[in-house]
Amino acid sequence: MFLKSVLYNETRNFCLGKAEPTTNTKKNLFDPEAVFVTDLTDRNEIFKTVSQKLYDLGYVKEDFLGDIIGREDKYPTGISMRPLSRKLPDVAVPHTEGDYVSTQLIVPIALRNSATFNNMVNPTEKLKVKFLFLILNNDPDMHSTILAKIMDFLAGTSVDDLNELFNSDSNEEIYDFLETNFETEK
Repeated sequence: MFLKSVLYNETRNFCLGKAEPTTNTKKNLFDPEAVFVTDLTDRNEIFKTVSQKLYDLGYVKEDFLGDIIGREDKYPTGISMRPLSRKLPDVAVPHTEGDYVSTQLIVPIALRNSATFNNMVNPTEKLKVKFLFLILNNDPDMHSTILAKIMDFLAGTSVDDLNELFNSDSNEEIYDFLETNFETEK
């Protein structure tokens, strides 16, 4: 499938999860305190706001923000969902080097309005992204595994279910959906 081939070749309104925190293990790639819904539309402002919360939680290090912005400029992470369905909005999977993070986690970020990201496959193409899977990974041997899990999730989830997830305005619903439907086993 196309996504698998991609893998291998005025307000700052952020909703933060209110569910009870869980211990992050290799099996649990999501934390209810690290699920975001925002009105922001500027990529760097999204990164700035999310980075501060992740820093406060102890998940990222001080230089994380600069590195995630620099890496996204150099190596875009936008993914066109058109090959799966023209009914799906585009997504992005931003990530950085393990030196800048303290854990292994996928941070879902739902955007109420699109933000512009460049396409991972065709970096000159601009995509209107509605959902981010921000990867935090302090184990370099696991990076491709986590990315593959995201790609498998996108390719293996129905268009209707993905649209429901991507358009959700509830941190709890996003967290519950991913905890239930995202394959975390190796």
